[in-house]
Order: sequence, then C-alpha cells, then structure tokens
Amino acid sequence: MLFRIPSIFQSFPQLLAAESTRHGGVSPAPYASLNLGKSTDDDPAHVVENRRRFCAALGVEPAALAWSRQVHGAEVRWATAPGAAEGFDALITRSPGVVLAVSVADCTPVLVFDPVRGAVAAIHAGWRGAAAGIIGNTLAEMATRFGTRGADCLAYVGTCIDECSFEVGPEVAAAFDAAFQRFDAGRDRYFVDLKKVCAAQLQACGLPEQHIEISPFSTVLHNHDYFSHRLEKGSTGRMMAVIGVRG
Repeated sequence: MLFRIPSIFQSFPQLLAAESTRHGGVSPAPYASLNLGKSTDDDPAHVVENRRRFCAALGVEPAALAWSRQVHGAEVRWATAPGAAEGFDALITRSPGVVLAVSVADCTPVLVFDPVRGAVAAIHAGWRGAAAGIIGNTLAEMATRFGTRGADCLAYVGTCIDECSFEVGPEVAAAFDAAFQRFDAGRDRYFVDLKKVCAAQLQACGLPEQHIEISPFSTVLHNHDYFSHRLEKGSTGRMMAVIGVRG
C-alpha cells in the first residue's frame, strides 16, 4: 500500500488527499522503500522514481506538486501554481490542479479542506512549528485570502511520533500546556502528545471536534509502515501528505 486516504475526506470526489507509507518504492535500506524526501542522502534518481510512483497511484503528475523546503517554522505560503519554494512549513491554495505537499518522518502532517470555498492547506507541524502557532497562522491566512471559516473546515491530523515515544526535555515540554505533556518521574523526562496539540489548535480555530480525524498510526510503533527519524537515528526516508482540488 503506497498511501492511505483519510476517511474524513472520502465523501468529496473532487478532493485529492493522501498520506504516503514507506511501501512500494525503489530505494534500498535505510530508505526502504518509498522515500519521497529530496533532503535525504538517498540516490536522487530513486526519489524521482518514488515520487513518480506515488503520484501515478494518485492519478496526478509530479509536476502538479507545490512544496517548500521546510525549516520547522510557522510561515505560510499561498501557492497559486505548482513548484518549489523555501522557508515555509505550511501551504494553502484555492487553485484547482495544484497539489500541496509536506514531507514528514515524525513531525505531524495536518491537512485542511474548506469545502465551501474550495480551499485546502497542508501543514508540517513539528514541535517547534506547533509551539509557534503554525496551525492558527494557516487558518488565519486562509481566512484572509479565501474567506475561510474554521467552522466550515474538515481536517486530518496525520501519522507522527506517538506520545509514548516523544520523549523530550523540560525546555521542549515548557512550550506546551500541561494538558499536552506528561512527566515520567522514573525516567526524569517529559512526553508530549503532538496529535492532541494539533487537534486542540484546530478546535481553537473553530473546527468542531467531529470535523477532525486523527490518524491511529505512529511512525515509531508502526515503523514497518512509516519512516521515523528518531527511531531510525536520522538515517531514513520521508513520507508525504498531500491535498488538492482536482483540476
């Protein structure tokens, strides 16, 4: 299985939305096998072929993708056409045929669809971006550009590192409210739940709880299906989460 489609979007035939797995590609270990990340040390030809396979399975061309070199920040790019950018961790569009893509391997991908205005967003929410308010920034930018209201939107909080695996120091835990962190006295470490953080931030933007789907999968606990930068000590591939309105 090259990808999974979020259930929350399946009733919208005009919408393309998916999250890749690590299966179905050509990359050898440690990138085995569907590595879609250009920032890895994998053979670039393998990444090109993997992206071709992934896009072909979705019924789009790789040239339809709009993406950015991510910096774990909170900047939002309005993508009016396909192509690359740099310095953005969220992308928005209302242009049919433009497929937004974010790359992940433990950070949380968040996909948003506004069916009223035909607008979409793809967000790369690592802990730094989440703490900096990237989800709120994205919904605010959609409101400014397209008139989006959170109450109209549907969202998918994607596969990422799970709470029981995201062990952090006090400086990272301090970036989040107590509701999203747990202290393990025996290990003298904190644990943060990024999925809960992202879901709460979406609700703060006006999305009803029932409009938010949260992936049941974990990059660490389900490492046979997903890449995990932490578990694989940095030598691994990247998944993609994509969303767009078909042209």
